[in-house]
Amino acid sequence: MFWKFDLHTSSHIEQLLEREDVTLRELMEEDDILQECKAQNRRLLLFLSQEHNMREMVQLITTEPSAELEEKSRFKFPNIACELLTSDVSIINDKLGGDDELLEMLYHFLEQEPPLNPLLASFFSKTIGNLIARKTEQVITFLKKKEGFIGLVLKHIDASAMMDLLLRLISCVEPASLRHDVLQWLNEEKLVQRLTELIHTGNDDERQSNASQTLCDIIRLSRDQAGQMQESSEDPLLAVLESQESVSELLRNMFEGEKSEASIVNGTQVLLTLLETRRSGLEGLMDLYSQGYERSYTVSSSILNAIEPHLKDFHQILLDPPQKSAILTTVGVLEQPLGNARLHVARLVASLLQTNCPSVCQELSRLNTIDILLDLFFTYTWNNFLHFQVELCVSAILSQPSSPEERANHQTNPGVQGVPPSPEPSEQAPELFQRCLLVQRILDAWEENDRIQSEGGTRRGNMGHLTRVANMVVQNLEKGPVQSQISDLIKELPDDCRGRWESFVDETLRETNRRNTVELAFSDYQIQQMTANFVDQFGFNDEEFSEHDENIKYVTVTIIDLWQKPAHLVTVAVSVKLSDAAAGVTRVSDSNWRRQTDRAQANQRNLMSSSLNATAQPCGRVGLLLCPVNTLLLFSIAKNRSIAPVSLKLANAS
Repeated sequence: MFWKFDLHTSSHIEQLLEREDVTLRELMEEDDILQECKAQNRRLLLFLSQEHNMREMVQLITTEPSAELEEKSRFKFPNIACELLTSDVSIINDKLGGDDELLEMLYHFLEQEPPLNPLLASFFSKTIGNLIARKTEQVITFLKKKEGFIGLVLKHIDASAMMDLLLRLISCVEPASLRHDVLQWLNEEKLVQRLTELIHTGNDDERQSNASQTLCDIIRLSRDQAGQMQESSEDPLLAVLESQESVSELLRNMFEGEKSEASIVNGTQVLLTLLETRRSGLEGLMDLYSQGYERSYTVSSSILNAIEPHLKDFHQILLDPPQKSAILTTVGVLEQPLGNARLHVARLVASLLQTNCPSVCQELSRLNTIDILLDLFFTYTWNNFLHFQVELCVSAILSQPSSPEERANHQTNPGVQGVPPSPEPSEQAPELFQRCLLVQRILDAWEENDRIQSEGGTRRGNMGHLTRVANMVVQNLEKGPVQSQISDLIKELPDDCRGRWESFVDETLRETNRRNTVELAFSDYQIQQMTANFVDQFGFNDEEFSEHDENIKYVTVTIIDLWQKPAHLVTVAVSVKLSDAAAGVTRVSDSNWRRQTDRAQANQRNLMSSSLNATAQPCGRVGLLLCPVNTLLLFSIAKNRSIAPVSLKLANAS
């Protein structure tokens, strides 16, 4: 018979539970204790829910283990205790959430002086977070009675687990009526104002970063939950965050006192989130060439009114950024790196231009900010992250309708709440062509690149973006909301410049576009032909990737950012550099991207801007890969070779 053998064996846990003197530690030594707990082993659950055992588990997750223990086993029992307490078993949830003495033991963890042990902080946050979701009323009632609760959480905000705890309070409370009560309580505790105060030069970078990220997550969570709230009730935290007073206070903190890159970057991230008109992520990324895209949220005029007086401060950051040390790049020494602050200012300007707010656009024009950004575009020829933001700025200017009728037809922007659309023709298109000399700069940069390449030099890193900018001008000249303006501006160019431009468009740009189209089609063909044994065909096998020979070189591939364009393709920006780490394979799938949280994506954006230093290391570079969405990417490098032969294997993602 097929079922000849009885493979069922009784758990050793059952044998231990037969003993009257069995201890919690003995049971926790068993590998299958978590499985037995989740499988609702009644005898085990009754044992774990005993008062002295519950106290011991809480003590384990809130008390620093002895330093005399081996490092690899110091947190073994605290980790198991946390998993048991958060195993989502009713009897344990009821015991922990309904016992004030146990809750007091948990709460006492917050009363320690900083810094908290980050691992214990994560255990504490996970346990309290589980109770907030499962024993909501009891835990919320307990926490409300603690007058200093919010203050203690913010005192330890340098631990990311505290940030997670705050977000649990905002996102995991049900039903909606109770959630609104919690939001009112957090607002009465001035959570937003206290987080804003932390984004200040006087605070360390970690506290600023976590405070900033918490505010960003609150904005996104509040907007997502807005549809679930009753029509008569608004989210009080979001209302405060979007108020002119709150945004103005944030900006004062950013620019008060000594110039600090951390406060500028972290504060700007909050502003960028407030200006988001649809969710970031794979589904929310816009097509760069689209003349517009659907907006899910409306930007409040109060946000723009608060930002406008400080545009001069952001402009000054572009001119005089926080000082950074020179770095060695693969193309030489960069005496003054662009820096994270200037990159974030570029992102902010791009977002502001997309709001199409007349007063903001006029102030940017008065300050000549776009001209400064173009200067940086051509100065930092290897900074693709800057190039992309400047490209967005140009796209926003060229896609602004020049009249109310065209604005209604194109629907590029449903408007800013409280800000009427500008009835006049775009003032920024003439600025782009007359003051910023966009056409002349494109021609000069292209000719300079041709000269460098003809002398055996390397093609400049901004040429791909420059090609797209040139195509934007041509496309909007042929058909676009400012078509007549662009046509007139081209006609006003000096005769020699206009002739160079027409020749460039008819010959150079046309040939470049043709060549790029052919190369892309060939790339698609290659992707379709790749098979599961591609790596073997390439000349390597699995054993070579797992060898630990000191002579083997590997590449570290860091996913920096991604955006979808067109619908069936995803562009992935990666940082590639040689590494001695014996981890030659990095796997990324589209399903993984879709599961990532906003916080992880924000971290990727931080990495995107800070990776300029990573690319400056010897053998480092940043590149773009174009591949189907539903793929599995495997990166590796040839043994004892340069960085050039990077093999790419694509297979269907499971």
